[in-house]
Amino acid sequence: MSGLLALGDNHRGTRENVAAFDESKRFRLHNHIFDREPSEAIKPYLERAGFGIVSKINFRSVDSKLVIAMLERWRPETHTFHLPTGECTITLEDINMLFGLRVDGRVVVGDTEGPDYACIDALGIQPFSDRVKGAVKLRWIHDELYDLEKHSQQTEEENILHAKLYILSMIAVLFPDKSHNVLHSSWFKFVKDLDECGKYSWGSACLAYLYREMCKACRVGCMSVAGCSLILAVWTYYRIPQLAPRSEIAPSYPYATR
Repeated sequence: MSGLLALGDNHRGTRENVAAFDESKRFRLHNHIFDREPSEAIKPYLERAGFGIVSKINFRSVDSKLVIAMLERWRPETHTFHLPTGECTITLEDINMLFGLRVDGRVVVGDTEGPDYACIDALGIQPFSDRVKGAVKLRWIHDELYDLEKHSQQTEEENILHAKLYILSMIAVLFPDKSHNVLHSSWFKFVKDLDECGKYSWGSACLAYLYREMCKACRVGCMSVAGCSLILAVWTYYRIPQLAPRSEIAPSYPYATR
């Protein structure tokens, strides 16, 4: 088996590297907290776009020590966790059951840089002061969401815009990178048509992205990880219940709401 494990001493999970890990240094999770519940007016649009179920989940902070412990057992060569009881991994079925994301359909793929007009093409509006090259600041998206939520009577056009902004906020949570506070313009094309948005396999894209980021973060010396770390945490709680906090809430779909 040792011949298959290409990282060797560069893996953070070796006995020597685990012993040498400095807990005083901050290990950063590049995840976003998003606990804004969608209004009743936009829920039908979220369902059309494939984000109706996952919008029920509050995306909150995750214990970084739990993430580190799992990364020490992650093997990029096999995309599995090596535990004393055997090997296991996060599957597409887990993603669907825990988060309610679609795991079949079109592939989420495209250019990594969207055009300058991507925002106005998808939303019909464009930020003037909260723009950076090839991206939009999340602060602007959240401010627009807040302004729309204050309107008691929204037109259908406003409801669609509201839903699109909410979905973009969810995308930022499910696909966080190390840019911290911006959303790349390449994502805007996916929300231009909500019905087309609902045909994409968001669950498989989210899982593949998390796999890639864990493969990077399992290297010794890496002090941060992107990807949706909440998926890793919730999966760990359900598959290794000895580590889970106690909850009196009965399980219900999607199970991450527990």
